[in-house]
Amino acid sequence: MKVYGLIGYPLSHSFSKGFFAKKFEQENIAGCIYENFPIPDISDFPALLQQHPDLCGLNVTIPYKEVIIPHLDELSKAAGRIGAVNCIRFSNGKKIGYNTDVIGFKNSLQPLLQPQHTRALVLGTGGAAKAVMFSLEELEIPFTIVSRQASDSTISYDSLNKDIIATHTLIINTTPLGMYPRVDTAPEIPYQYITSQHLLYDLVYNPAETLFLQKGAAQGAAIKNGHEMLILQAEASWEIWGQ
Repeated sequence: MKVYGLIGYPLSHSFSKGFFAKKFEQENIAGCIYENFPIPDISDFPALLQQHPDLCGLNVTIPYKEVIIPHLDELSKAAGRIGAVNCIRFSNGKKIGYNTDVIGFKNSLQPLLQPQHTRALVLGTGGAAKAVMFSLEELEIPFTIVSRQASDSTISYDSLNKDIIATHTLIINTTPLGMYPRVDTAPEIPYQYITSQHLLYDLVYNPAETLFLQKGAAQGAAIKNGHEMLILQAEASWEIWGQ
């Protein structure tokens, strides 16, 4: 039996287990199972590997996409540049880290881009944000990073004004704000300045329309949630595991 799975904490919001169970059934893939492995701390990772020596591949989610790296033997070129991993392949005794968030995000965003989407705001600074930034660089879309506190590389939410919103017509939420069950939360941006020229993209997929997306749609903006990105990154993980 080939065992695959997901590590993170908590995993009540997980999409992956249901996706792979359905995939295995629909495509008649025998001898494979996909399990959730909620570990309260990344220091529990070595014990997980000892308990499951038959692991063939893992996905990695919040909050371990960055702190998993010291536990791995190798990184793909993209994962190394991004500094975040969401897919691990076990091969010849080695643990190799990849980032399929890049594939999922880039391929789901590209069809939505319009000529006016020339500059982006990236809300958040975590592992998912790093994959988004890498994708934007590949798409040659300049971006500004928004964090709770300003730094040399970020601006604060408090500094967002009409001019900044007007010149950044692509706004991407990489934070968990609005994710089930806390559906009444959203990034604190001045939504009143969003227009029909904007595209709001939320990496959150549960609920399907977060408060962030609702507020954008109310201003006439185009909106997109993270569901397609998840499917594309999961399929990319499966391809990596099959190498």
